[in-house]
Amino acid sequence: MSDDILDEAYERLHHTGPEYQGWLSNHGPMAVEALARHGHQRQVHRWLDSYLGRLDELPRGLHPIDDWRAALGDAKRAGDWLAYFDRQLRELPWRDVLGTWWPRLLPGIAAGATHGVIRVGHAVRALDSDDVNHQRRTELGQALGYWAARWQPVPGVDRLLDGTSAGESGGRSTGDLDVDTALAGLPRIDEQTGGVRDRLGRLPGVPRWEPALAALRPARTPAEAERGLTALVHRAGLDYLRFGHVAPVMLVHAVTAPTAVLRTLPALDQALWAPSLAAAWAATAAMTSVYAPADGLAPPTVTAAPPAEVFARAARHGDEHVVKLADAVLDAHAATGDDRLLTAAGYAGQLI
Repeated sequence: MSDDILDEAYERLHHTGPEYQGWLSNHGPMAVEALARHGHQRQVHRWLDSYLGRLDELPRGLHPIDDWRAALGDAKRAGDWLAYFDRQLRELPWRDVLGTWWPRLLPGIAAGATHGVIRVGHAVRALDSDDVNHQRRTELGQALGYWAARWQPVPGVDRLLDGTSAGESGGRSTGDLDVDTALAGLPRIDEQTGGVRDRLGRLPGVPRWEPALAALRPARTPAEAERGLTALVHRAGLDYLRFGHVAPVMLVHAVTAPTAVLRTLPALDQALWAPSLAAAWAATAAMTSVYAPADGLAPPTVTAAPPAEVFARAARHGDEHVVKLADAVLDAHAATGDDRLLTAAGYAGQLI
């Protein structure tokens, strides 16, 4: 029954576009997957009833994608990208499509304020339980199409990845810092105003940005990459308790973007795991540098609820970012056992 409800929700959502009001991301597919995943199927359609009215129709294409490199990051081609991946996923196994396109898209991980990769992570998790399901394959296609249309690199990420095919090696980083130390050493842009694209555009003007970005110790093995991503999600979740009051919505993505990458690893060739860590690190570092203050607050004193209640409260709150953060920190808590993470979603619920 839970699978049926998720598939029904996808059917309703796949008539809508990946963005609305010009550039805001459609969070519907991500939120309903999280609700269904955590046993809140009864809320899925009710949640959608209140959300669908704000969304735009599925965009129409201009002409088929031929030169994919030239079309990357062209939001006017969103309809073309959606059609392209729909065809790909009708003709090929979804893991083959993902394996081809993940290294092409990974350098542009900032796409849609990281929502491209986040939506892909939710779609891959849904497909892992039913990899021939039409609605879920369609959802992966729309997620990949959105990422391609909004493809946007984090400034300096090309120095962490080898050229345009990140899967060919583990990257060029020569840093020696662990995740906690590297995150603590990030600089901040001076003018924290405007939208995410404006803010990311200021990073090249920060003298310490690229050295800080390169400071993380690169993964030498797939196991190191997985551990690094787990540590990154863990630390970003704790940092939300210190910094979230400044940008409650946007700093959620410092947690949910690396979570999406971590969830996708099992579906990827292990040669892609190390560059996946490098790109996820760049995304979290960028969101931190452009939205977080230099000095955070002491974490709020909140009694951690049991994991099931953490998500139940997020589901009752209803905001898509609160739901997605709860989903992410529960994964991190399961991996680390750190009860402090369980307070992050409730804190977001207070702020948003």
